[in-house]
Amino acid sequence: MNNFILIFIFLLLGLVLQNVKQIPKNAHKILNWVVIYICLPALALYYIPKIKWDNQLLFSIGVSWIGFIISYFFFNYLGNKKGWPRKLTGCLIICSGLGNTSFLGFPIIEALYGEEGMKTAIIVDQPGSFVVLSTLAVLVATAYSKGNLNSFQIAKKIAFFPPFVTFCIACLMNVFKFDFYEWGQLLFKSIGSVVTPLALLSVGLQLRFEKRSMHWEFLGLGLFYKLIATPAIIFFLYVIVLNQHSKAIQVAVLESAMAPMITACILSSTYGLKPRLSSMMIGFGIPLSFITLIFWAVLMRFI
Repeated sequence: MNNFILIFIFLLLGLVLQNVKQIPKNAHKILNWVVIYICLPALALYYIPKIKWDNQLLFSIGVSWIGFIISYFFFNYLGNKKGWPRKLTGCLIICSGLGNTSFLGFPIIEALYGEEGMKTAIIVDQPGSFVVLSTLAVLVATAYSKGNLNSFQIAKKIAFFPPFVTFCIACLMNVFKFDFYEWGQLLFKSIGSVVTPLALLSVGLQLRFEKRSMHWEFLGLGLFYKLIATPAIIFFLYVIVLNQHSKAIQVAVLESAMAPMITACILSSTYGLKPRLSSMMIGFGIPLSFITLIFWAVLMRFI
């Protein structure tokens, strides 16, 4: 319960700080940088070396890949059928295809499932969401914008993306059964522990509610896919078809139901793929996700 209270406190604090003139307008970018380049790599280096490989991990890894690939085919089909601009299609693919599995996912999963649930959440996020973001999402952003990055430049961006680099290092540590000394583990755990307040504060600073917009139809469609269709697909595949009922599966389904990933929406905006719609996906998606997540969290208690 205390974790849920903290979620709303830091979200509210971020909203309040939007109106404080002394706070730089790019404060959220600084927080995002700290979370992405320091906190998330620290969490990967702490958790991944300790994970014992199990085929169940494939379910966790598959969440983001399945969600994004289906998003690509779904919105690409609709875009071609309805004659949407390519930038609109690209925006919906990226913003609806990736979930906020770390910024919101970590505190919510920790509140519901504790440290054991966090191990699964890390797998959903690191080899899942962030690898998809660093590879497929960058490819889509380039293809659907006027960007002219070549294959080498794209590969370079992926290869030197810090979370991806530390994920690879952590995986090698796991394979060779190597872990840091106790003081090193404590250091990484301490650094990673601030991801929740910093990430939620960043979310609060970025929340925008645009009442007048031409994007309402597309906003509704994108959020329906992200908050309803994606977890329904994962639930159907994992629980109904494959008959899986472990806590790791519960965490995987809940992670698939998270609001749109902030970093994905920033990527979309950076490439000129409907920046206002990208912002709305965050601004409206996060509050709405708290409502839809209640449904999925209750449902998970019955599987």
